[in-house]
Amino acid sequence: MLQRSMKKAVRSMISALPLIAGVFLLFGLFKAFIPPSWYVNAFEYSEVFNSVIGSLVGSILAGNPITSYIIGGELIDQGVSLVAITAFLVAWVSVGVVTLPVEATYLGRRYAIVRNTLCFLFSIGVALATVAIIGVGA
Repeated sequence: MLQRSMKKAVRSMISALPLIAGVFLLFGLFKAFIPPSWYVNAFEYSEVFNSVIGSLVGSILAGNPITSYIIGGELIDQGVSLVAITAFLVAWVSVGVVTLPVEATYLGRRYAIVRNTLCFLFSIGVALATVAIIGVGA
C-alpha cells in the first residue's frame, strides 16, 4: 500500500515539473521587465488606492516571505507608504496570479479562483487595518 502511494506521488510530481518550470520562467520575466523605480512612482496616491495597487502588484509578482522582508525594507527606504508596502507584501506571499493555472490544475479551478480572490481582498483589508492600528499615515 505504501509503495503504491509513493509511486503515485512520484508520478504526480514528475508530471507537475513542466508546469512548475513554467512558473519559475514567468517569475523571471516579470522581475526582469519591471524596474524597481516603477514601484515608487506607482504608490503616490491615497491609502485605499495604494493598498489596491500594492495588492495588484504583489499578486502578479508573487514570491516567498524571506525575500518580501528585504523588498519591504527597500520600499520603505525609497519612501513608499506603509499601507502600500503591507498590501504588496501580504499579496506577494498569499496571492498567485502567475501560479493560478498550476493551482487550478491540481486543486480545482473554482477553489483556486476563490482562494486567490479572498486573499487579494484580505491583503487590502490587512494593509488598511495595520496602518490604522499602528497609527502611521500614508
